[in-house]
Amino acid sequence: MSAQIIDGKQIALDVRAGVAEKVAALKAKGITPCLAVVLVGENPASVSYVTGKRKALAEAGMADRSEVLPENTSEEELLSLIDKLNKDDSVHGILVQLPLPKHINEDKVIMAISPEKDVDGFHPVNVGNLVIGKKAFLPCTPHGIIVLLERMGIETSGKHAVVIGRSNIVGKPVSLLLARKETNCTVTICHTGTKNMAEITRQAEILIAASGHPHTVTADMVKDGAVIIDVGVNRIPDSTKKSGFRLIGDCDFDELKEKASYITPVPGGVGPMTIAMLMYNTLEAAENKANA
Repeated sequence: MSAQIIDGKQIALDVRAGVAEKVAALKAKGITPCLAVVLVGENPASVSYVTGKRKALAEAGMADRSEVLPENTSEEELLSLIDKLNKDDSVHGILVQLPLPKHINEDKVIMAISPEKDVDGFHPVNVGNLVIGKKAFLPCTPHGIIVLLERMGIETSGKHAVVIGRSNIVGKPVSLLLARKETNCTVTICHTGTKNMAEITRQAEILIAASGHPHTVTADMVKDGAVIIDVGVNRIPDSTKKSGFRLIGDCDFDELKEKASYITPVPGGVGPMTIAMLMYNTLEAAENKANA
């Protein structure tokens, strides 16, 4: 058996095309969805992510109010900028690129963003609404995973989903989304304190790997026909590449593709969905404002 590869690139393009159509319709009514991406410092990975987000904004026809601040920007200066963006009615979404320099408190910054503009879905109000099943901005990567399952026509109702990882960015929110009535999975979370992890992962019909370590999941840990969603992005040295490294996930892709029914590649699986869902959330923020 060879797994069907889930083409996250193509699904993300489809989502973004749908967003661009709705943006054009809003613009015809005189409303241009606008996102401010705030970057502090020059972390190479963050610079690359922000460049990707800004390119996606331009392609979707949205306004880009991004701000790049020096590494030595004070916490007070950053909070003051967020306050200004919160009060600006022409800005619909605010995203502060993490991680922040060590002298800035990330929690304080997340709390400062207005929940109505928190298109990352990290503000406690949005997290709380997700938990109790009310309307909220859903975190982009977890929401992207759910959209991948839906677009591939993968049956989720009544299935046992195992999530490896309990981060606030992926593990916890994707577990909540999988357990919602619409998705209807039975969910188990594994983490660094889990004993006999392989025994649990072998029960998974849907396995979400978000541990942040390469080759966390090997073929002996997975049952035949499982659906594998690999969220990991790990850089490993590779002298054959111009960059000197290549990206791999948390799963042993080559082994698992012979055992799974569906699997996401790294890169080109979950990654492209994150930016697509950010565009989706920014559009939703603009629509919410228009309907208010």
